[in-house]
Amino acid sequence: MLKPNVLRKKKDFSSIYNRGKSVGEKFVVVFSKKNALAYNRTAFLASKKVGNSVIRNRARRLMKESYRELESKLDLGNDLIFIARSTITSVKCCEVKKSMESALIKAKMLRRE
Repeated sequence: MLKPNVLRKKKDFSSIYNRGKSVGEKFVVVFSKKNALAYNRTAFLASKKVGNSVIRNRARRLMKESYRELESKLDLGNDLIFIARSTITSVKCCEVKKSMESALIKAKMLRRE
């Protein structure tokens, strides 16, 4: 069974890249666009410019863990694409979380608590 909160279709990615907003930070770039759903859909990407497969998988794991910690503070009804930058290779999870948090604040996605 596929998870409903993961972006998979090419048309969704194209729509987000073409009509969505992008915000860059030191370790990640966030593309976002509103969707008509009651939940967020996400994708975590790392290109070959980041490094070999081990490094790319670590970058995706760091972004997924950081997102998991920030998920409760996020507004619902958005499509989000997180793209790792090449600077993410030698950092700790807390630094990636700070970078993602500041990118989401710039994109006005975090709820005020």
